[in-house]
Amino acid sequence: MPLAAWSLAPVAGSGVGAGGHHGSVSRYRERPPVGALSTAIACVWTHGAGSLGYLQRVVPDGCVDLIWMGARLDVVGPDTTARLSALPPGSRITGIRAKPGAARLLLGDIPATELRDLQVDSLDIWGSSMRDVVGRLGDEPDRAGRILEEFAFSRLSKYRPDPVLAPVVAALDAPVPPAIPALADSVGLSVRQLRRRVAAAVGYGPQTLAGVLRFQRATRLGVGSGGLAELAHASGYADQAHLTREFRRLAGVTPRQYFSPLPQNGS
Repeated sequence: MPLAAWSLAPVAGSGVGAGGHHGSVSRYRERPPVGALSTAIACVWTHGAGSLGYLQRVVPDGCVDLIWMGARLDVVGPDTTARLSALPPGSRITGIRAKPGAARLLLGDIPATELRDLQVDSLDIWGSSMRDVVGRLGDEPDRAGRILEEFAFSRLSKYRPDPVLAPVVAALDAPVPPAIPALADSVGLSVRQLRRRVAAAVGYGPQTLAGVLRFQRATRLGVGSGGLAELAHASGYADQAHLTREFRRLAGVTPRQYFSPLPQNGS
């Protein structure tokens, strides 16, 4: 839920939700993956609701998550805009998040574009081969993070990442990313090839990805003493108005509302 398909507001890099009334706060925790998974997995995370439940704003991050919801295991594709997700009172969900460009580890041969703005049952993706994982999660919910990691590990030997994606994502995540034709040329692809390969691995094209990564960079930096104008400059926006337009488009609220601790911002 923070950084991805489940990036959280109001503090999207950390996933800490704003508190409302006593009992309505949420608790989010994440940790790095173990061993070789770090090349493709951003984190393993948990998110729990208080006694009154919790309403969370989920914002785009270019990632794909595999999430244990307590009764079923869902695959959450890359979002293009914000949505609200309700956590029932006392509930706890656990997820594992693939980095931008590494969706195939959790999706197999299915292009990420097919899950854009969707949340589907993992059995619809993996079929009967996922039933054992779902059964183990039901039997050992306290080990959900480790079980999800074990599934991801089982996929590593068959996972064939697109070799151009890592440098492409890194370039697009710069405060001043290169023009798409120049980026395509730098990795030996035509613009059409670059767009097709980024879309298949991420869920949308390089220009959209660059905007999502810039938005995420702004959410991590937050508002400092220089205010929104300084945040816009540090994040790579043309100006404060550009920052505000992109927050409205991707988060559904203004930057001030997004960073506000008040309950109306996703809680």
